[in-house]
Amino acid sequence: YKDLHFGTGGLRGIIGAGTNRMNRYTVAKATKGLANYIKKQGEKDPSVVIAYDSRRFSKEFAQEAAGVLLKNDIKVYLFEDVRPTPELSFAVRETKSIAGIVITASHNPPEYNGYKVYWKDGGQVVDPVASELMKEINSISDFSNIECLHGCSLDGFDKLKILGEEMDKKYIEKVKSLSLNPQAIEKQKDLSVVYTPLHGTGNKLVSRVLREIGFENVHVVKEQEKPDGSFPTVKYPNPEEDGSFELALKLAKEVDGDIILATDPDCDRVGVMIKTSAGEYYKLTGNQTGALLAHYIISSLQKKGMLKENSFLVDTIVTGKMGQKIAEKYGVETVSTLTGFKYIAQQIKNLEDEGDKKFVFGYEESYGFLTGSFVRDKDGVIASMLLCEMAAFYKEQGMTLYDALMKLYEEYGYHKEELFSIVMEGKEGALAIRSTMERMRNNPPETIAGLNVAEIRDYLVYEGPIKLPKENMLYFILEEGSWFAIRPSGTEPKLKVYIGTVSDSASEAQKKIERLSSHIKSMLSYNE
Repeated sequence: YKDLHFGTGGLRGIIGAGTNRMNRYTVAKATKGLANYIKKQGEKDPSVVIAYDSRRFSKEFAQEAAGVLLKNDIKVYLFEDVRPTPELSFAVRETKSIAGIVITASHNPPEYNGYKVYWKDGGQVVDPVASELMKEINSISDFSNIECLHGCSLDGFDKLKILGEEMDKKYIEKVKSLSLNPQAIEKQKDLSVVYTPLHGTGNKLVSRVLREIGFENVHVVKEQEKPDGSFPTVKYPNPEEDGSFELALKLAKEVDGDIILATDPDCDRVGVMIKTSAGEYYKLTGNQTGALLAHYIISSLQKKGMLKENSFLVDTIVTGKMGQKIAEKYGVETVSTLTGFKYIAQQIKNLEDEGDKKFVFGYEESYGFLTGSFVRDKDGVIASMLLCEMAAFYKEQGMTLYDALMKLYEEYGYHKEELFSIVMEGKEGALAIRSTMERMRNNPPETIAGLNVAEIRDYLVYEGPIKLPKENMLYFILEEGSWFAIRPSGTEPKLKVYIGTVSDSASEAQKKIERLSSHIKSMLSYNE
């Protein structure tokens, strides 16, 4: 119902003709705006890295973007074929480029595509760059001034460099350098790993890293191995969806898999299923995976004497709280920022690059994880390697990852989280989202499911311990420590509601979350 505007998350929309769709014209306009913005920075011989995923027209849109930049005398590093988004982040830093572009719609349905911009630190653009860039792009009204609008050959440009195996090798070596317990892999090299790239970009690098680090029993789901933008075997190529694991789970039962991994199409997020001691498969939430990784990374660094005093972990305001408790026990500071990994990257930049602190781990509930200092976005390749290494580490001790999770619950409390969305499409939906937020802001509840509201944080005005951009999000803290948050999605027409609680037992935590969820759904007039 409106033009496709370049927003804080870049462009994302349905592929098709028209100004409210993803096509070569909207891609060319965004790239022309980026070229204009880069020129205004006054940098000598600037360059931009471009990567793309397996979606329909991703390659064509990447070539379109390359053509516009080259015609504007900006050097381009273009990947030869599909690559994971985190490798784009790495390549921006490695080539010392001013910016990066990745053509992807992440885990959206097949009819979508998108366009994201990264800045010189390797993170997605945030303010003030994001606002200035947005203004530059959205000010373009005359398409006749945009180069390569009807396509142009990339032959003959001296400033075009193709990236391939050499960059892959550099990235993979860095990923492998993050291994914390190589001896566990050596002893458990026959760990049965089942992996699906869900028709996306992940297979080449994830399989390679696992093989090179020493795992000899990796099974890739054949039906989902090759890049295919129609994602024929899944309804949504999203590892958060149970259906994404259907074929991988079938294969795991055949090969007695210890761990099942699924990465989304641009391989920045990873979902995990683990085998319990009873032989059943259990799907971890992003919060559970994050807590397990946080504990594994921090405790391993401490054992090796490599945990610095000024270490910090970054999560988001709506992430479960167990990771914070783990960090606190080991003397690691937790910094909580806004939803979206670009804000996690921003905190790493502020505290590590421009401060004197040491980043150890960052995560968000939506299956995004990062450690190391060479990538500035969530990284499904790094996370896949560390998850397998962690499974080998615990298996060496006679434990499954499920056992390890239960041990964390016993020590830090039974944390339980829930996320649900209220879809409100079209113009009426946008108005409904706005009015719901206004109602909750102006007439907030005093109690939820019989629990008093102790504090309300309106992130349009809230001033916390660190300076954050203004965000249309409301966060409610209840008297006994439970919490819930509500915010409009940045990429889809829906309201997102996050709930978290903690108890001394799993059953009590489950009862509490059900009571809270039921009450909040009723309050928001939610119908499943």
